[in-house]
Amino acid sequence: MNQERIGKFISQRRKDLKLKQKDLADKLHISEKTISKWECGKGLPEVSLMQPLCKELNISVNELLNG
Repeated sequence: MNQERIGKFISQRRKDLKLKQKDLADKLHISEKTISKWECGKGLPEVSLMQPLCKELNISVNELLNG
């Protein structure tokens, strides 16, 4: 798993859906800082957040992990 590639993928999907980091963070009940950390490649979503994140981004977990 490449954190940077996954982060860029999350960022691009979010932007494609015209969501701000705050919008996505609010939907997942987490902070904007957490979204930023993922998108900068400095961390990955916790396992418990992967399914809800994928639902909001309209992708599969497999797509997320492949970036």
